[in-house]
Amino acid sequence: MPTSTYRLQVHGGFGFDAAAAQAAYIASLGVSHLYLSPILQPAPGSTHGYDVVSHDALNTEAGGREAFDRLVAAAHEHGLGIVVDVVPNHMTVPGTTHLNAPLWSLLRDGRGSEAASWFDVDWDVDGDRVLMPVLGSSLDEVLAAGELSVAHDGGADGTETVLRYYDHEYPVRPGTEDLGLADLVAAQAYRLTHWRDGAADLNYRRFFDVTTLTAVRVEDPAVFDATHALLLSLFRDGAIDGFRIDHPDGLADPGGYLARLADETGDAWVVAEKILEGEEQLPSSWRCAGTTGYDTLLRVQQVLTAGAGDDVLDRLWAEHAPGRESLDDVVLEAKQLVVASVQAAEVNRLLRLVHRCHPGLHPELAREALAALLVSMDRYRAYVVPGAPVDPEQRAVLEDAAGRARGLLRAAAHPDLDLVVSLALGEAPVAADRALVDDFVVRFQQTCGPVMAKGIEDTAFYRWFRMTGANEVGGHPSHLSISADSFHEFAARQAATWPSTMTTLTTHDTKRSEDVRARLMTLAESASEWEEWVRDASELAAAQHDPLLDDATEYLIWQTALGAWPISPDRIEGYLLKAVREAKDHTAWVDGNADYEAAVVRFARAVVSDPAVVTHVETWLSLHGASVRSNVLAQKLLQLVTVGVPDVYQGAELQALTLVDPDNRGAVDYAARVERLARLDAGERARDLDDEKLLVTATALRLRRAHPGWFVGDGASYAGVAVTSEHALALARGDENGPQVVAVITREADQLAASGGWGSAHAVLPAGEWRNLLSENDSETFSGSVPLAGLLVDLPVALLVRTP
Repeated sequence: MPTSTYRLQVHGGFGFDAAAAQAAYIASLGVSHLYLSPILQPAPGSTHGYDVVSHDALNTEAGGREAFDRLVAAAHEHGLGIVVDVVPNHMTVPGTTHLNAPLWSLLRDGRGSEAASWFDVDWDVDGDRVLMPVLGSSLDEVLAAGELSVAHDGGADGTETVLRYYDHEYPVRPGTEDLGLADLVAAQAYRLTHWRDGAADLNYRRFFDVTTLTAVRVEDPAVFDATHALLLSLFRDGAIDGFRIDHPDGLADPGGYLARLADETGDAWVVAEKILEGEEQLPSSWRCAGTTGYDTLLRVQQVLTAGAGDDVLDRLWAEHAPGRESLDDVVLEAKQLVVASVQAAEVNRLLRLVHRCHPGLHPELAREALAALLVSMDRYRAYVVPGAPVDPEQRAVLEDAAGRARGLLRAAAHPDLDLVVSLALGEAPVAADRALVDDFVVRFQQTCGPVMAKGIEDTAFYRWFRMTGANEVGGHPSHLSISADSFHEFAARQAATWPSTMTTLTTHDTKRSEDVRARLMTLAESASEWEEWVRDASELAAAQHDPLLDDATEYLIWQTALGAWPISPDRIEGYLLKAVREAKDHTAWVDGNADYEAAVVRFARAVVSDPAVVTHVETWLSLHGASVRSNVLAQKLLQLVTVGVPDVYQGAELQALTLVDPDNRGAVDYAARVERLARLDAGERARDLDDEKLLVTATALRLRRAHPGWFVGDGASYAGVAVTSEHALALARGDENGPQVVAVITREADQLAASGGWGSAHAVLPAGEWRNLLSENDSETFSGSVPLAGLLVDLPVALLVRTP
């Protein structure tokens, strides 16, 4: 079992050999396992690896199998294990489709293909054909323009007859080669159509709304075997030690998948990328170690964020976005948009199933009921398995959603809604085909996740900016703060239920890195000052303000500049174009508003280059430097010592001031990190906040690796430690012999300073003598009731260990 992981993004620009070159440094941090992004063969040029084209080979652009073997050898030489990211839910649909051999077989041979069971196709809706929405105009126009052609040098071996459309290549069904072009095209097992047709008519399941990522039916044992053979072989050979499972909620039966994986690996350490909403719990039946850590990320941020500024932040947001004060209203509107358009193809498929199970329903009333239920789900899915009894908790999830749906429908009773809810629970009408009901059960659950993700994280969170640092995956931006007691209750629950779960602060999917969020916490802590600052900022930039630029987006720009400073014009342009397109308010990825986008970009590029604005931003960061420092170090230490296995995202052992991908996938300067760590290990004092964060990270990780029983697994204990200041939080970790480690962190450093400092505040340490590993005088011991002013001399955090 890992004591910690270090995430590396592997691709052609940073391959397996490059990762091997950093093994010594990563091991010296105290890390126990490398945690690699997907290693299987992705589409050419992929920088993330989630677009798998082959499960039979490792990423050739990253060096292939030989380079991976060298990485394994280097990792093992330095005592590191390896955890890999697994993508069971989908493969990519590359333009040159022969790169995806199962898909090529499906497109060539159709429903009779040996690979037909791999993919989730609704064959009945399009005459036994797979819809391929890739054309730039109608098929007739493409044929008339001569843009489609037949060639005989295609496929993997260069000998197959193929259809070519610019860079796209598709197989030709055997026996149709001699037909005229129009007849040949019509005779294929796929239907080429305009790219817009995919929005509503697509008949294969995909990943969210990404038409180029086709879902894989890993619930089929043969498909599981084929897609996992190489990874499991590497596991059995000792090259891989654990797995991170990407988007399990997209699978037909997440619990069944995890059980099959556990059977194959003997219950290896596996974590699932499950987004938990509110107080939702991971199903206790899942055979895994826990989640990938967004639940912990949320609580770490909340316990460090002040709640006193809510009223000011509410007022400021209302001024910038009148009519959008309520996050709940924004979420509802966004989810309704997603159901009506973004996920229209998936909703249409569900409706076809509803009508097959209940012939004669009014089409619009049935659609209305289904849409209302999807919108009303308050989590990524319920877990109902066809043929199995419905767990009472999961039944309650659907029934609660039905209650909210009735409110949307303005009807205490809605017959069509009752029928849809019954289908979602697997309760079939007497005359219904059981297979169709089971199909609906699964597909409804698989559609809930995309509605949540696209509606909340990828739409609402780009529309509602009360404090953007809280707009995070699995986050609750309307609930900024929790008490220390609430954090301790959460951690104690984790220790009792998922003691080896992963924890995280930054991932490839976070909207902002941990240290950007640490800076933005100061807005809540010093809300009145922020109100004055942002008004002054708007006055400074008034000359650059275009009438097309809305106040809400300007408010986002100021928060982005503060959080990610220094930020170049190119970086803020790239981020904002993504942000305003995801919001789908004034522009979008499809049919965007070029004039609006230009106005946003002009303003943003101008203000981050304006000397007066630069001074204004840097003044805020300077005045609130104590809180920024405290937040950066407190977040990191709290993540590293709380319950679970902490992951450090590549480079985030120093300050990581990055935004949403692709900004967060940039190159890491490892030489600089090696030099910094060497200086600190030689006894040199920390020079800056980067040094301090590195010191905290390495000290905690090394302690975890030396004493895993204090931190990970069923034997590790957790308890809150009493402190007499609201500006501090303390906790103890240990084993059956009692507490062995105490961490003390500072909260709301600006407010602490304003109130006169620590005064007589103290922490009540467990019995025994303790020394602070983060102190320059680490031989000094403490016991009993210890003044915080004496404990937090060098840093705003302390990491104490019991002396022998």
